[in-house]
Amino acid sequence: MKKMILSLVLASAVLPIAANAQFAKVEDAVKYRQSALSVMGTHFGRIGAVVKGDKPYDKASVERDAAIVEVMAAMPWSAFPAGSDLSNSKAKPEIWKEHEKFASNGDKLQTDTARLSAAAKSGDLAAIKTAFGSAGQTCKSCHDNFRNK
Repeated sequence: MKKMILSLVLASAVLPIAANAQFAKVEDAVKYRQSALSVMGTHFGRIGAVVKGDKPYDKASVERDAAIVEVMAAMPWSAFPAGSDLSNSKAKPEIWKEHEKFASNGDKLQTDTARLSAAAKSGDLAAIKTAFGSAGQTCKSCHDNFRNK
């Protein structure tokens, strides 16, 4: 578990920088960000099932899912180069028109997911629910403003 979390933390520090230089085509950036957001959404959804009471609380599973969410929350932001609002992307043009607001949302998500990860480590289900709600609101805000349905 500790090795996995350390690997994820190291990846979160290196991959966004490396990813920015890797996009030879905007299609590659779209695939990258969609993949990062998909993995994050999957693990966030697993925590959501626990928070809603649809799945039993297991500290180790929630902690692992929260660690993955935290790492993934740092990854997609370098993959929004200008001109990557392609037909296979749900990105709205507002991402580039209101880039400061978009970047601020990304920063807030990273802060919120770090809090979620800390709450998961604490084992306090009430704290997890609170942190999950805050991160969920940040996700919703970004989806409402910057994502086509």
